Amino acid sequence: MKRLIITFTMVTLLMLGTVSAVSIETLNEKFMAQGFSIPKTTLASIDFELKNIEGKMENLSDYKGKVVFLNFWATWCGPCRLEMPSMQKLYDEFKDDGLEIVAVNLGERQKTVVKYLEENKLTFPVLLDETNMVAGIYGARSIPTTYIIDREGNILSMTVGTREWYSEESRALFSEILSF
Repeated sequence: MKRLIITFTMVTLLMLGTVSAVSIETLNEKFMAQGFSIPKTTLASIDFELKNIEGKMENLSDYKGKVVFLNFWATWCGPCRLEMPSMQKLYDEFKDDGLEIVAVNLGERQKTVVKYLEENKLTFPVLLDETNMVAGIYGARSIPTTYIIDREGNILSMTVGTREWYSEESRALFSEILSF
């Protein structure tokens, strides 16, 4: 009887592993179909610490357990400004399901960033990369650059350039990501 339980448990674990692997492959195909780059192997995100707009220090690892939409941007960047409203809509729809948008502003003064956020009614967390060091670590040479990070802190995908984040396809993709 003991041997049967072990065998059943091993088969169950193997089946679960297969289901997850297939789901990740399907998710990767959907990312690629929408023009995202995906890592060839599991790639852990690099933790960092930056001030938020209130002046308190935050780490990327503070968001572990959530799907993180890590976006590098600036108020002077036209393409960044274009995608921000759709990011806010995406955040509003999925924040209660475990999505966290972390927008990392590059090199601007806190006052400038706060004014922009207030004028545009943006409520997702914003961190200040005053020296652009974190952007450099993540290779964000052009903005906007966005990384999607899973609940365990691994990078699922990245994309450079403006997107309509609240499109039907994008919402379906985030719904699927958040279901893992």
